[in-house]
Amino acid sequence: MKREDHVALHRAFDAARFGAARTLDLRSLLPTAADAVHRADLWLRQQQMARAGEVLVITGRGRGSPGGIGVVREAVLGHLGKLRHRGVVASVGEHTPGSFVVTLAPIRALFETVRRSRARLPKPEAADEEHFALLSRSTRAALRQLAEHTLDDLGAPREEAFVVDEMKRQFALLSSALQPGLADPDGRLRELVAIATDAMVSGD
Repeated sequence: MKREDHVALHRAFDAARFGAARTLDLRSLLPTAADAVHRADLWLRQQQMARAGEVLVITGRGRGSPGGIGVVREAVLGHLGKLRHRGVVASVGEHTPGSFVVTLAPIRALFETVRRSRARLPKPEAADEEHFALLSRSTRAALRQLAEHTLDDLGAPREEAFVVDEMKRQFALLSSALQPGLADPDGRLRELVAIATDAMVSGD
């Protein structure tokens, strides 16, 4: 079989296995390493909230990079390691020299990781505090329900200061999965809160 035919067959298998919705092709975008990491981070968080399970991330081999070392590939691979510690990624496997199969962690793992690292979490930035204050009443109510459920799991009291603090943590966590430029970010955030609450209750 010619190399071209082999590549075409391999891509056909990938298309059947993952489909366009579960494939991130960074190679075709020609991003910088920093942009690739940003795109991969947002996309993987969105896929986790969509319960995608297993996804394909294509970085390319980096043949044109200095020394033949794929700068984008290495940057994305390094970030995938960080996302494992943050409860977004469960495992990473090399699919080809220029792509990875990423198994996403269940949504519950995202919140459990936050709980374990609570003492090391930075305080919300001023911009986050401002956005939090502008949330609609229904979204704040949904966040409160999620926060109270989390506190119950921790065995922590439902004192108002604890509840508000937990709401802000959940807000910051879920906002990282929001696509920039959404027409209704508040509504989408409310959907993510509902997904997260369901995952916490069901243990997913």
